[in-house]
Amino acid sequence: MSLTIAVTGLNATDNPGPGVPVIRAIREGALGDCRIVGLAYDALDPGIFMDQVADEVYLMPYPSQGMTAVFERLAYIHERTPIDVLIPCLDAELPAYVRMADQLREMGIRMFIPDEGQLGLRSKANFPKLRNDLKIVTPETFTVTSPTQLANLDENLKYPVMVKGQFYDAHIAYSRMDVERLFYQVRAQWGAPVIVQEYVDGEEFCVTALGDGQGGLVGSVAMRKMQLTDKGKAWGGITIRDAKLDAFVRDTMAKLKWRGPCEMEVMRAKGGKLYLLEINPRFPAWVYLTVGAGRNLPWATVQLAMGESLAPFDPAAPGVMFLRHSFDRICRLSDFETLQMTGEIHRAAEVSP
Repeated sequence: MSLTIAVTGLNATDNPGPGVPVIRAIREGALGDCRIVGLAYDALDPGIFMDQVADEVYLMPYPSQGMTAVFERLAYIHERTPIDVLIPCLDAELPAYVRMADQLREMGIRMFIPDEGQLGLRSKANFPKLRNDLKIVTPETFTVTSPTQLANLDENLKYPVMVKGQFYDAHIAYSRMDVERLFYQVRAQWGAPVIVQEYVDGEEFCVTALGDGQGGLVGSVAMRKMQLTDKGKAWGGITIRDAKLDAFVRDTMAKLKWRGPCEMEVMRAKGGKLYLLEINPRFPAWVYLTVGAGRNLPWATVQLAMGESLAPFDPAAPGVMFLRHSFDRICRLSDFETLQMTGEIHRAAEVSP
């Protein structure tokens, strides 16, 4: 059965969204028998203009414009191009999609994403609850909403510390002065609260995982970064196999009862102890590596959204590398103009592989 699948996150810059690799993975899983609808927030998102990515593209209102605007736009798109499965790929849009899940399901749009409780629990601001209630090993974490709270941190944390935004951004602070400066900087960009977290020195791993919502792990792929951008994003990496890390991921997913895709950032301290640094509630931009490792998690997400039952995947093989690169894409001005004026582009079916 040919499916129509909508995917967000088509920005493919030096800080790329996951949308393009998610689409590439889905096309391979579907063996070309699918139609892809790209949902973009900017008419200059590179994924819009790349070959064999989106068959149709619609501009979306930003989540900050409110859930009603997003829902009405999706209803319009669904009327024009009926969508079977939708995969949200950006942190900031997940809260709206979680709240709209029942309405979208009634329209016939399926998703496989966490519920509101799970989404809230993985928030950086709730890491103390993960640490104290669920006994998941995390760094000591403090939520700061006012600069007056910073005075108490000296009693509870040793420098350096990490200063993080509630959605994105992370900086190392080596002194109280650094913390104050970064507090204002991060709050101005991402709003309150600002997260101040114990710094854990060691070896970092990134894990993309897919949970079944009942505490089970459908599959995961762990990666160690080999190349970084100036923003700290992976520009190259290699899959790793580590029994202790695999057990840590399974245990975390079981305690969270996570439903859908996620990315875990895990640090192995010098003494060997594993710490959960972050949980991002969507696939990472390096998710195409799961295809190379023989564990196509985006396609598995589509299958689960459609109600299929999947047996848990075996751990992925180590030693599979990815290297990211950039290239110049020549685009037709007419496509850009059409998107700017009408908010949508429709391409012939032959564009699909």
